[in-house]
Amino acid sequence: MLYGARISPLIAVIVLAISCAVGIPLGVAAGYFGGWLDETIMRVTDIFLAFPPLLLALALAAVLPASITTVIIVIALTWWPWYTRLIRGQAASVAGRPYIDSCRALGISRLRIIFRHILPNSITPLIVQVSLDVGGVILTVSALSFLGLGAQDPTPDWGLMVAEGQDYFLTSWWVVTFPGIAILVTAFAFTLLGDGLRDLMDPKRIFLR
Repeated sequence: MLYGARISPLIAVIVLAISCAVGIPLGVAAGYFGGWLDETIMRVTDIFLAFPPLLLALALAAVLPASITTVIIVIALTWWPWYTRLIRGQAASVAGRPYIDSCRALGISRLRIIFRHILPNSITPLIVQVSLDVGGVILTVSALSFLGLGAQDPTPDWGLMVAEGQDYFLTSWWVVTFPGIAILVTAFAFTLLGDGLRDLMDPKRIFLR
């Protein structure tokens, strides 16, 4: 079970890194440039958001070979739209501020404006959201493994441990209980971390300090 702590959190980190790598550029481009590019990106995003993330992950995992790689791919495909929409809203808000107009008037390049002004001022809510989502990704990974669509034996995945131990629950209850507790504690810990970061990065609290 302790060795399994290397699996689920690592998968969550990889999934969120891929989701951010896809969602952040698309969200910044949609928010800053607007127009047809914004409409195209947002409509594609809406298509993915129309399906419940777990249901879409299950559908994709069912047609692909069961493995950790498959879990990473299918969860990343269902997670990036949320970050695209979040960053798009922040980037659009920052892009409409007077100092961005001043940058354009001074002839500063678009890339410099994006990397020096738009992105740094849009990323804080995403950092908080990512920390909150680690627990959700771990629960999704465990659910897919429990259903036989994720990690396969002998990989020490917590969800797989629960699935394999359910037949022995009445005689060896600890086989199911402790991996389940590990999933619960890890997800809860990252949720508390996200709440703490949200309070720490709240502009109103910073101003009051």
